[in-house]
Amino acid sequence: MALVLDTGVIFAALNADDPAHAACRQLVEGAEETRLVPDPVLVEVDYLLRKTTQPGTWLAFCQEIERGAFALFPMTPPLVLEAARVQTKYGDLPLGFVDAAVFATCVALGETKVAMLDRRHFSVLRTSEGSALDLLPTRA
Repeated sequence: MALVLDTGVIFAALNADDPAHAACRQLVEGAEETRLVPDPVLVEVDYLLRKTTQPGTWLAFCQEIERGAFALFPMTPPLVLEAARVQTKYGDLPLGFVDAAVFATCVALGETKVAMLDRRHFSVLRTSEGSALDLLPTRA
């Protein structure tokens, strides 16, 4: 079991000025399962952290990854294609590649929950069985 993390939750957990900071920090720090970060999420986290927080926050997060506090999930060619298919299927949202990759990662792993703040997009997405993911934190 893993807790798949989207950009918004990681950013909020690391940024004390974010309105969702407390809920996201509690979720990330309290996770008993592996905290899994799909590779594309790193690009957005880097951009947001270096733009808005203390200069050392990105480096500290990367050190936590190296220490094993977070696991990285690689985007294989089939997963990249699946994410693109999700984007096409939900083309009216519009859904960016990172969000589609996070969703495709959850589906590929059989995870029924995802740590994310983008409820507008993720509340619409459905697995091939027609199921929605449980969106965490429940209250941010």
